[in-house]
Amino acid sequence: MANLNLENLTAENAPKISKEILENTQKALGFIPNMYAKMAHNPALLDAYTYSYNSFRANSGFNSVEQEVVFLSVAYENNCEYCMAAHSFVGDMMTKVPVEVTNAIRDGKQIPDVKLAALSKLTRSLTANRGNVTQAEVDEFLAAGYTEIHILGIIAGIAVKTISNYSNHNTHPEVDAAFSSRVWKK
Repeated sequence: MANLNLENLTAENAPKISKEILENTQKALGFIPNMYAKMAHNPALLDAYTYSYNSFRANSGFNSVEQEVVFLSVAYENNCEYCMAAHSFVGDMMTKVPVEVTNAIRDGKQIPDVKLAALSKLTRSLTANRGNVTQAEVDEFLAAGYTEIHILGIIAGIAVKTISNYSNHNTHPEVDAAFSSRVWKK
């Protein structure tokens, strides 16, 4: 596995576009996640990630719990330890995902909520199969109460998490102290 030897950047030493994103992140969260500090080396990467992340949150058609299910399911499928820890924490503390749902995704087990289980299942299949799923999988997802437009929302979520998962696989950011209670290994 590749290991890019990039230091964590700060707002003081990051390129201009990254500097602005890091400053805004510091104001919003009170800290700069290590993932952002690594991504900041390439402004196109950090800018694309934060823009698409914010757009997914605002425009995907999913509520905050469903959004976290998408993000966790992609991170699980892509085996991203950093994102699993971060989104488990976000689910617990911010988006209020029931812990039994988060833990089921983390453990690769059946989610107790039928609709969220269908969302996770299709998300994982779309991720694992590079967007190629069967009509039966789509029909099962639709039968759970979602629409075809939600499938496009899942694709947006997969794109967001693929950016961060692939970056993390190569830069290996240390899990931030804020997320350390939800460290994960597949």
